[in-house]
Amino acid sequence: MNASSTSGANEFAARLARLGLRAEDIEENFARSSGPGGQNVNKVSTSVTLRHGPSGVAVTVQDTRSQAMNRQLARQRLIETLEEQLRERRAQERSEREKTRRRNRPRPFGVKRRMVDAKKKRGAVKKLRGRVE
Repeated sequence: MNASSTSGANEFAARLARLGLRAEDIEENFARSSGPGGQNVNKVSTSVTLRHGPSGVAVTVQDTRSQAMNRQLARQRLIETLEEQLRERRAQERSEREKTRRRNRPRPFGVKRRMVDAKKKRGAVKKLRGRVE
C-alpha cells in the first residue's frame, strides 16, 4: 500500500469516528463495471459498492478503470452522503426546537390586550341577544 492510500484510509476512519459510525457496519461489494475500459473492465471487478448497514445508504462507483481508485471514491462519496444526512437531521431537529419555542413564548402585551378587548366586545354583543322583556 502506498502512502496516499494509507492516508486516505486513515482519513476515512477519522471521518467515520467523527460521525460516530463504525467501519464494521460498512459492507463492500465488487462487481464488473460496464462502459469504456476494454478488456480490463471485462476481466476485473472494478465497480465498488459500499453499503452502510444501519442507515441503508449505498454508493456505487465505477468511474475509473482502477478498483483501488473506485474504492477510494466510493468511500469519499459514502462519507459525504452520511454527513449530509446528519446535517439535514440536525437542521430538522433545530427547526422543530425553534418552532416549539416560538409556539410556547408568551404573547406580547399589546396583542394580549387587543385580544381581551375583542373578547369583551364579543361578550357584550352576545348579551344583547338575550330575551326581550
